[in-house]
Amino acid sequence: MTTGATWDYIVVGAGSSGAVVASRLCEDPDVRVLLIEAGGSHRHPNVMIPAAFTKQFHTARDWDYRTEPEPGLGGRSIYQPRGKSLGGSSTMNAMIYIRGNRADYDGWAAAGATGWSYADLLPLFKRSERNSRGASEYHGGDGPMYVEDLRDPNPLSLRMVEAAIEAGHPANHDFNAASQEGVGLYQVTHRRGARWTTADGYLRGARRRPNLTIRAKTLVNRVVLEGGRAVGVEVAGEQGPEVLRASREVVLSAGAFGTPHLLMLSGIGPADHLRDHGVQVLVDNPNVGSHMMDHPMFLLNVETTAKGTLAEAEHPVQLLKFLARRRGMLTSNVGEVGAFLHTRDGEAAPDIQLIGAPAYFWEHGAGIHDKPAYGIGLSLVGPRSSTGEVRLKSTDPRQLPSVRFNYFSDPADMDSMVAAIEHARAITATARMKPVTGREIHLAGATARGELEAAIRRTCEHTYHPCCTARIGSETDGVVGRDLRVHGVGGLRVADASVFPRITHGNTHAPALVVGEKAADLIKAG
Repeated sequence: MTTGATWDYIVVGAGSSGAVVASRLCEDPDVRVLLIEAGGSHRHPNVMIPAAFTKQFHTARDWDYRTEPEPGLGGRSIYQPRGKSLGGSSTMNAMIYIRGNRADYDGWAAAGATGWSYADLLPLFKRSERNSRGASEYHGGDGPMYVEDLRDPNPLSLRMVEAAIEAGHPANHDFNAASQEGVGLYQVTHRRGARWTTADGYLRGARRRPNLTIRAKTLVNRVVLEGGRAVGVEVAGEQGPEVLRASREVVLSAGAFGTPHLLMLSGIGPADHLRDHGVQVLVDNPNVGSHMMDHPMFLLNVETTAKGTLAEAEHPVQLLKFLARRRGMLTSNVGEVGAFLHTRDGEAAPDIQLIGAPAYFWEHGAGIHDKPAYGIGLSLVGPRSSTGEVRLKSTDPRQLPSVRFNYFSDPADMDSMVAAIEHARAITATARMKPVTGREIHLAGATARGELEAAIRRTCEHTYHPCCTARIGSETDGVVGRDLRVHGVGGLRVADASVFPRITHGNTHAPALVVGEKAADLIKAG
């Protein structure tokens, strides 16, 4: 084993949080930062073209996870894509910019995460954002992450918004302002119609700084601990294992799967589980890899007579429009329509997020249908079910860990999903939608509770939002403190969606950005 150079900080993972941390830390010219990424470049047409995001699944830019058999889904194992390149999952998500609900962050703070309330984090959300609508009480106008209105919203999407209003949902022009509830078009992380990743926003300029080193296509094997302190990381080098050292801190930003995996490989985690795999226990913490949360999603696909669905997006004329003027169907994020609604009484935040697409969407975008269709995704953003876990399969760092989510272990979640289907059907039955709406493709008009529940368990997937596996909490119920320092270890922090104390109500990319901003401030403050 060889020992390489030394930096002040080593950040592991160049995704939605890690790119932020590395960029902010190297703003100080006297600080040397190493950013390590297992994947390669994010520069590829399928990254840049918004409507092509699913074409990255099962490629070299995807970690390509599958869960263990899910007891709430009839024993099905489900696919979980995660970005493996500079920019991480910001290179392959649906680009929807949702911060979550004010109650999420106030709930974190009330539970002990002092400094993480909505009022605390709003300035950081604004600092990260360059909103096309300009700076305001709720938005930033000059940050590194472009957030824009859809450049060419599909006419069918506009019709869906009108239909939802007809069905009784209030119009909402901005889900990230005073109220989250209602229906409208999403804002997206685009710049002039093309995807804008954290590699674009945070690393494009930062990588020119002489004090930032980016080492891509490098797998981290473990964190190196000496005397109870993180002093570096071991990576897979060309000549064998290599130790890269950090004189100040190591920051893990490897994501909700990767971060607990690395902690456990480093001897930090549930003692019995580590011993079962022959890993020396350095810190016994059963919370590592536990408490995992996500948003299960059920898809309602309906045939349509409407012209101009995204089934036509691959026509050469659409590629020409995109390349020449950044216009046309390829600028679509697919899930253009948004709505947040309640199916339960007495909860501060809506428990269902609706994602409407002017396209058939099935099997993570791989499914095809012989007629034009539109889809309504129903994401359970207020889950109550038992949490899942990440566990080792092997001590080989190249072997992906075991993941399981435990969807629908609480009957209340199934009640909400069935109610959400009823809301979606009410939208399709409005005077605005009915003239262009044909048959339901998968549900086939089923109405009995048993039929609906069986269909949900048979076909439900997820919204690509794993989190909470290294959550903020005390030494008895969390992995990191509110300063993001790992309990029981010096010089080691976590900064990614794994630190969420509880999942937010909505897409998790924007909250992951703000974790990166917060982490950088905490590290700079010492």
